[in-house]
Amino acid sequence: MQITSSLGPFVSVLWMTVFSPAGCKANPVSCRLWAEPQIPELSMNGDFIIAGIFAIHFYTNSGENTYTRLPPQLQCSGSMDFRQLRFARAMEFSICEINNRTDLLPDITLGYQIYDSCSDVQMAIKVALQCENGLDPFFNYTSSCFTSAAATVPAVVGDSTSSASISMARMLGPFGIPQVSHSAACACLSDKRQFPTFLRTEPSDQYQAAALARMVKYFGWTWIGAVRSDTDYGNYGMATFLKYAQQEEICVEYSEAYYRTQPRRKLERVANVIRKSTARVIVAFVHAGDMKIIFEELARQPLPPIQWIGSQSWIIHPDFLRLNMCAGALGFGEPRSVIPGLREFLLDLSPAQALKSSILTEFWENSFSCSLKGRTGARQCDGSEDIRALQNPYTDTSQLRNTNLVYKATYAIAHAIHAVICNDTQCDKTVKFSPWQILNQLKRVNFTTKNGYHVNFDSSGDPEAVYELINLQFKKDGALDFVTVGYYDTTKPRGQEFKVTSAVSWFGGQTEVPVSVCSESCPTGTRKAVQKGRPACCYDCIPCTEQEISNKTDSLDCIHCPADFWPNTKQDSCLPKPVEFLSWDDTLAIILTVFSITGASMSVCVTAVFYKHRTSPIVRSNNSELSFLLLFSLTLCFLCSLTFIGRPSEWSCMLRHTAFGITFVLCISCVLGKTIVVLMAFRATLPGSNVMKWFGPPQQRLSVLVFTFIQVIICVFWLKISPPFPFKNLKHYKEKIILECGLGSAVGFWAVLGYIGLLALLCFILAFLARKLPDNFNEAKFITFSMLIFCAVWITFIPAYVSSPGKFTVAVEIFAILASSFGLIICIFAPKCFIIVFRPEQNTKKHLMGKVPSKAL
Repeated sequence: MQITSSLGPFVSVLWMTVFSPAGCKANPVSCRLWAEPQIPELSMNGDFIIAGIFAIHFYTNSGENTYTRLPPQLQCSGSMDFRQLRFARAMEFSICEINNRTDLLPDITLGYQIYDSCSDVQMAIKVALQCENGLDPFFNYTSSCFTSAAATVPAVVGDSTSSASISMARMLGPFGIPQVSHSAACACLSDKRQFPTFLRTEPSDQYQAAALARMVKYFGWTWIGAVRSDTDYGNYGMATFLKYAQQEEICVEYSEAYYRTQPRRKLERVANVIRKSTARVIVAFVHAGDMKIIFEELARQPLPPIQWIGSQSWIIHPDFLRLNMCAGALGFGEPRSVIPGLREFLLDLSPAQALKSSILTEFWENSFSCSLKGRTGARQCDGSEDIRALQNPYTDTSQLRNTNLVYKATYAIAHAIHAVICNDTQCDKTVKFSPWQILNQLKRVNFTTKNGYHVNFDSSGDPEAVYELINLQFKKDGALDFVTVGYYDTTKPRGQEFKVTSAVSWFGGQTEVPVSVCSESCPTGTRKAVQKGRPACCYDCIPCTEQEISNKTDSLDCIHCPADFWPNTKQDSCLPKPVEFLSWDDTLAIILTVFSITGASMSVCVTAVFYKHRTSPIVRSNNSELSFLLLFSLTLCFLCSLTFIGRPSEWSCMLRHTAFGITFVLCISCVLGKTIVVLMAFRATLPGSNVMKWFGPPQQRLSVLVFTFIQVIICVFWLKISPPFPFKNLKHYKEKIILECGLGSAVGFWAVLGYIGLLALLCFILAFLARKLPDNFNEAKFITFSMLIFCAVWITFIPAYVSSPGKFTVAVEIFAILASSFGLIICIFAPKCFIIVFRPEQNTKKHLMGKVPSKAL
C-alpha cells in the first residue's frame, strides 16, 4: 500500500496491528479497515472540531500479535489518572469559554472530540488516523489522502506523552494537521524536518535537562545515579541531561532504564542497583506511571537515604504527595497558574451528566465507590454524593501547571482558526481551508491569554522555557505539598537563569544540603589524581610537590610558585622567600666590622708611632717611605672588608672586588719592595758593590707603582668586559634567596687573585732567601713569617670560599682579608713598635748593625 510504505516500516507494522487490513480489495480508491472506530470520551458538535488526546488511563488490553488472526480491539484498562481527566476537561472549558467570546471567533462554534490514548502508542496512532479520516471505516490511500479532503479536524491537542506524540506526529505530518502538545517534552520533537506539524506549549526537555544539570552542580553534587523511562521521553531526556552533566563535570554512577510493563525481575534489578549504589542523589527522567512502579519496588526493602531529583512528568504529579519517600524531592515544573472559572466548571458535574460519558461515569464510580449503571453487587449511587467534598487531583486546582498548557494550546488553535476564516469585521464558517493554513497561522500566533500568559512559538515550534523549582515539603499538618523554592528562566540574561529563592527541605527533613560525591573534596595543598578505571569524579588527593601549591579545593594541578617565592607549610599560598645577605645588623657582620675597624685603628696607631719616631734608626733603616705606604695600604685593606657587608648593589659589587684586589697588590708591592731593599742592602755591604744605586727610593716607588698599575689594568679590563653584579642565588637553597655578587668574568676574578698570589709567592721566596742574613734586626725574617701567614690564609680560603653557603661565603672572604692583613701588620710592625715603645735602648744604629749583642725579644 502506498500509504504504509511512505510512512515507514514501523508505522506499517502498527497499521497492520491496529487496523488489520487483511481483506483489502484491489481498489485504487479505498480499502476496508477491520477496526471499529474509537468513540470519543468527551465530544461536542460545532462548526469546527478540535481533537484532544490525553493519557487518561495507564494501560491497554493489547496482547501479543501472532499475525495469524485478527488482534482484539484495543481497550483502555488499569487505573484512571484523575489529573489527565482534569486536562481533558480543561480543554472542554477552554472551548466553552472561546465560544462565549465575541472578540475571538464570533458567531463560530467550536466543537471537540477528546480521546483517551491510554498511554499507549498503538492507541495514539489509531486515534491519529481517525482524526484524519473521521469515523468512516473506509480509508483513502490515494494521492488525495494528502489533501485537505482527508482531514476531519483542523488541529489536535495532545498527546500527554512524548512517545505517543512522536507516533502521532509521524501520522499527522503528511496530512499537514497541526498537533499542539501540552506535555510532550522530548527534545527530538523540535526537529522540524521530521515533525513539521508539531508544536507544543510545554518547553523542550533540552531546557529542563540543562536546568537539572545546573541545579545538580549548584548544590555541589558530583556523583549521582540516573534512572529513566525506557521511552522516547526518558531516553532522549536523559541523553540530553547526561550531555549537560558532563559539561558541568558531574559523574554518573549508573544509568538504568525500565518501563512499567516490563517483567518484575527487571524492576527488581533496577531497585537493587539503587539500593547498592554510593550515590545519594538520583535524577529520574521518568513518566509518573513508571515512577510509581519503581517506588513500589523500592518500598519492599529498606532503602538508604536518597535525594530524588525529578523531571516535570512526575515531580509535580499530585499522586506523589502521598508517598513519604518523595519528601525533599526537587525538580522543575511549569509555573503555577490560575484559570478563573475552571474549578466551578470541574465541580459542575452531576450523576446525570456523568452518565452521558463513559469516562465521567468511571470517574464518578471510582471517586464515590458506587455504581451509576446499576451493576449487581455494587452500591448504587443515590445522588447524595458531593463532588465538592472530593480531595483528588481532578478537583485540586491549586497547582494548575500543565492544565494551563492545555488552556494555552486550545487558545492557540482558536487564534489560528480565527486568522484563517475571519477578517476585521466577521468570520465566515463556510470558508474552505486546509490544515496547512492552520499550521502556518499557528506558527505566527502571538497573544496573551485571559489569565495573563503570553503564547507564541519559535521556529522549532517551542515556547520560551520558564520553570519553577519545586520542592516537596511537609506542611504543619504533616502532609506533603509542592513548594516553589526557585526558578529557571531562559528569558533572563546569561548566568542569571537559575536562582534558589527559598530554603530547601531535604530528605528526612534535613536542613543541610546532602552530600553525594565519589571522593571527598581535595583540600588546598593537594591535587586530584583520577583513580584508574573509574569516572573522573573518583580520585585520590595527592599532596603538591615541594615547590608547588594549590590554593583552591579540588585542584586538577598544582601551581609552581614563582622563583622568588616558596610554599607555606599548608602549601596553599606562595610566600616571598626570605632574603639572606651579610647585613649590618647581623652578629657575624658586627664582629667582622669590629675587627676591621680594630685593624684599621692599629694601622693608624702604628703610623702615628712611626711618624713620631721617624728619625729613629729602626724606622729609617727599614725604608720609612715604604713603611708608611705599607701602613696606608694595610689601612685600606682593613677598610675594604667593609664593602663586603650590606645588601649587594651594582656599585658595591664592583667596588668590593676591585678595591680588595688593588689595595692588596699595593700592600704586597710595598712588602716586596722592602724585601728587595733588604737583599740590596746586604749586597751593598760587600766590597765594590754599588747595587743600591739601581734600587734607590725612586726605583722603589716606581716598582710599587708598576706592580699596582698592572692590577689596576686587570681590574679595568674585568670591569669593562664583564663586571661583578648583584644577583639572587636561587639554587643553593630552595627555601631562601641568597643575595650575592656574581663574579661576572670568572677569568677576571681569578686573574686578580692570581696576580696577588704571584706577588705574594715572589715576596715569600725573596724573604725566605734573605731570612738568615747577618743582622740583629733582619726584617726579612718577619716578612717571611707574614708571607707564610698570608699564603696559608689565601690557600685555605679557596676551598672554604667554594664550600661556604650564603652569607658565610662573604664572611670567609672578609675573614681572609682581615687575617692576612693582621698577619702582615703584626709580623712586620709589631717587633719594631715593641722596640720603639718598650726597648728604646735597642733603637740605635750600632745595635741594628749587629755591633751590640741582641737579647731575645
